[in-house]
Amino acid sequence: MTHHDAFHVPDGPHDIRLVVCDMDGTLLDAAKRIPEALWPLVTRMKERGILFAPASGRQHATLARQFARLGDGLVVIAENGAYVRDGADEVSVSPLPDAAVGEIVGTVRAHAARGHDVGVVVCGRRSAYVERTDAAFLAKCEPYYAALDKVEDLDDVEDDILKVAIYDFGDAAHDTAPALAHLAGELKVVVSDRHWIDVMRADVDKGVAVRALQEALGVTPAQTVVFGDYLNDLEMIDAAELSFAMANAHPDVAARARFTAPANTDHGVVVTLRRLLDHPRG
Repeated sequence: MTHHDAFHVPDGPHDIRLVVCDMDGTLLDAAKRIPEALWPLVTRMKERGILFAPASGRQHATLARQFARLGDGLVVIAENGAYVRDGADEVSVSPLPDAAVGEIVGTVRAHAARGHDVGVVVCGRRSAYVERTDAAFLAKCEPYYAALDKVEDLDDVEDDILKVAIYDFGDAAHDTAPALAHLAGELKVVVSDRHWIDVMRADVDKGVAVRALQEALGVTPAQTVVFGDYLNDLEMIDAAELSFAMANAHPDVAARARFTAPANTDHGVVVTLRRLLDHPRG
């Protein structure tokens, strides 16, 4: 799809009811912070009956902490779509079968035993769990997992497991994804950035989550705005007519989205939302 310029917002006025926004590489700035200008915008959207929902591979507890100043009633797509909440209500929960969790963990342990510097996070409904506990690995996990329990053995965890995340200190796509390739089909193996891989149920993604949310809220794709930058955002890009790839997006995401927003480092989400809310204007 050709983009006429680096930044194009379609002419309004727009009947927007739902804004869904990826976090890393999309909303968060270079320092991994939420731009300060987002908060008044969310208030303005709320006054117009527009819901704002972060959509991330991060867990619900982390997103709830990051958006704590919005108060109760936060709408969240967590764990790459495996867990969707509207305030206190669970919209959808998509746990992995126990046998699959064991197989993923066993595969990563074997991969590590062959000399690869990797660690695994088992992401449950209540908390995330790790058995690798060195400082270097925990430092990579803690920004994403506000609820993180250290355990002796991941095989003994009792929780609904929504996702298994693998951190590769090298190159995840090159070094670790091939070791997990045999799981594809029954499961979905998603490289979510240079170092992280997420393994979920094959029928789970952010797009499925957005559609579940649309159905729960009575919102159409035409009333939905989506912002994304990476491969785990592709399906949710398809769930909205007002779909934006960030200027820094992966080429596949840029090709799939209808429009382009400035880069996350230029606060592209905030800039674009302002334009959408201000339309029509000269």
